[in-house]
Amino acid sequence: MVERSLTAGPFHWLGLLAVAFSALAADQLTKQIVVTQLALGESVHVVGPFWIRHVNNPGIAFGLFSSWASAVTFLTAGAVVWMLFYFAKSGARHPILPVALGLLIGGSMGNLVDRLRIGHVTDFLDLKYWPAFNLADMFIVVGVAALLLALVAAERQPRMKRTPSGRPAPKTLA
Repeated sequence: MVERSLTAGPFHWLGLLAVAFSALAADQLTKQIVVTQLALGESVHVVGPFWIRHVNNPGIAFGLFSSWASAVTFLTAGAVVWMLFYFAKSGARHPILPVALGLLIGGSMGNLVDRLRIGHVTDFLDLKYWPAFNLADMFIVVGVAALLLALVAAERQPRMKRTPSGRPAPKTLA
């Protein structure tokens, strides 16, 4: 029996890079629009509880660890490198992996670019009852959710019965 390689092939890498660069570009474009159109702290009501509000966030989610900006930057960069190594070894494991990791990498890179370029992250999506966030944050959350769903789906798939030697058991008519 031939084992299938889990190593990411060119098609997997193309998918990952397309998603990651699209997420990074969308994030950086929307942040640039907010920075050029709204003064810091300025808001524009969109609909219902949804506002666009220009906010600077030196920390991570909810403004946590704002005094640890350097550590957050290094951890983010390390996480991106780890995700790329993981993808290289396991990119063919599941069809959703290029999209999920592409969103995670693109979102992480979007916020990392802000930290390196201007020393903080620009947030602008404000629901009034939740701290402001940005597209990169959304991409990260959706990427994590997609990974979790893929893991749950993989665990629910029926496994082929194997004999003690490790070979698949012959099919029986029942």
